[in-house]
Amino acid sequence: MPYFEDLKIGHREEVGSFTFTAELIKQFASQFDPQPFHLDEEEGRRSLFGGLAASGWHVGSVGMKLLVAKRRRGAEAAAAAGGVADPAWGPSPGFRDLKWLKPVLAGDTLTYASEIISLRESASKPEWGIMQARTTATNQRGEMAYAFTGIAFVPRRP
Repeated sequence: MPYFEDLKIGHREEVGSFTFTAELIKQFASQFDPQPFHLDEEEGRRSLFGGLAASGWHVGSVGMKLLVAKRRRGAEAAAAAGGVADPAWGPSPGFRDLKWLKPVLAGDTLTYASEIISLRESASKPEWGIMQARTTATNQRGEMAYAFTGIAFVPRRP
């Protein structure tokens, strides 16, 4: 991951894609969101969703997994090239504007992307900057299914 000073508003990158299978939807739901339309195809068909639907929390968790994997691959590539490892980013103080815009049904593939929308120096922690990024997930039909604005602390150059 780059330092705060390396980031640019408007920078957008694809994070990765994931296909939500019926098996994975049910597995996640049985542990974390055991509502009938996440656990049973027939209940899903009778619901507002019209099919077995992934939990919104599943959709968000997959996005985080893809983001962490992308960061890890970048760090490994830098190390393999003999470069200096990028600094570790700090925690997130939260997010806003979370929206589940379209149901994610069994068989849907979402492609996640993130775009930096704001950058500011931290007033209380001068060694950190604060980045806001809009993360979205678009299904195979080009429909946006999920979006939120995440906030992250990013280290500044020493």
